[in-house]
Amino acid sequence: MKALAIALAAFMVVTSCKDTTKNKTHNTIKTEKTTQKTMEKVTFKSDGLNLVGHLYYPANYVEGHTYPAVIVSGSWTTVKEQMAGLYAQKLAEKGVITLAFDFRNYGESEGEPRFYESPNLKKEDIKNAVSFLESLKDVDNSKIGAFGVCAGAMYTLMASSEDNRIKSVVTTASWLHDAEAVKLFYGGEEGVQAKIKAAQQAKKVYGETGEVAYIPTISETNQTAAMYGPYDYYLNKDRGAVKQWSNDKFAVASWEDWLTVDPMPTAKQLHKPVLMIHSDGAVLPEYTKNYFNDIAATDKELHWMDTELESPFHQFAYYDQDAEVNAAVSKASDWFIKKM
Repeated sequence: MKALAIALAAFMVVTSCKDTTKNKTHNTIKTEKTTQKTMEKVTFKSDGLNLVGHLYYPANYVEGHTYPAVIVSGSWTTVKEQMAGLYAQKLAEKGVITLAFDFRNYGESEGEPRFYESPNLKKEDIKNAVSFLESLKDVDNSKIGAFGVCAGAMYTLMASSEDNRIKSVVTTASWLHDAEAVKLFYGGEEGVQAKIKAAQQAKKVYGETGEVAYIPTISETNQTAAMYGPYDYYLNKDRGAVKQWSNDKFAVASWEDWLTVDPMPTAKQLHKPVLMIHSDGAVLPEYTKNYFNDIAATDKELHWMDTELESPFHQFAYYDQDAEVNAAVSKASDWFIKKM
């Protein structure tokens, strides 16, 4: 009897435990994987060439989510480690994926001749960068924007006027010129025509022999340099004179492409939100105003910043100085989040 009582008691305990477990509600907590991803090197194709870029991720990047994306372009002759990379990094901190890359002929990207500056080819590279972003699972294809600094603004506006996949545009310290404007910087009509003639001759020699004619990119003493003057950003190793950039090679063949391009008519083909940030101390301020007035879209804004610097010396502050860069990033990030 005692053994039977013990067995019955044990049975009741086991049964009680089973019933309790059966009646419990089990809640499964789904956790999202936050990856500490900041930047990675990427490669993509543009007209058969391999272009190399840096892809920057938002601080709180979550694997499996999709994000708006922005292509960032820097000034002429520059590489991704200069102002393009700085803006790309800071914009990513605001919650978007960004891409800064070396255009063809520059930096780690393919393309010959080296250091050959062509606005129209750079325009095509931006459009192919859009295709690359569209291929990424992290990118919301309906929210791709473009941001340009200095001449990068020109390439960006040209590409955006032709590519409807670019949903929103922001420019900072835009370099925009036409046939009259280039005379102000390159020795008048005589100087411009001499450079175009030199470029045509350089192209002829390159086609026949493969030899590339170069001049310095920048110099304070050599007046034949592509940029002649005391432009500290490009001359200072603590600013823009990074090891990845060449201060002594500008392909002479570039002059024809550079001096004959006219981005001004593209404003009338822009039917998307555009924000332009500029100042009286930046380069060619009237050209930015004129371009803005001609933009076809009604959803546009011209943000004019105060400065005591004379044109064009405030231009270089937009490349890396905290006050200008942070103000531009704040305006640009708000614009992209609202307008894409």
